[in-house]
Amino acid sequence: MQPANILHIRSLGTGWCDKDEVLLHAAFQLLKDCVEQEHLLDGHEGWDFDDMRRNAKAELESLYHWWEERSKESADSQESLLSPAGAERHDADTEMLIRLVKVRWALWT
Repeated sequence: MQPANILHIRSLGTGWCDKDEVLLHAAFQLLKDCVEQEHLLDGHEGWDFDDMRRNAKAELESLYHWWEERSKESADSQESLLSPAGAERHDADTEMLIRLVKVRWALWT
């Protein structure tokens, strides 16, 4: 098992990346690792305990699937924040990051 203080961000290339983008990719890499390596969404009976946990599971599933699609885009193809499309993408990414932070309490295995 690898140390818990090492995070390999697989959705980023080896080139320069601004820290706001690193923050987004790091947070969603943690979700991805938790889902794929720790099987967060599979086999945990606790998800059915109450509506809060059922809703959290649904939100985590939604965020995970969104990130699967979002991370397929390469950093090279992203629009500049100065363009309308780039600003819109940045706002959408921020909203999803906020949603993830709101359910971070559920990232347990």
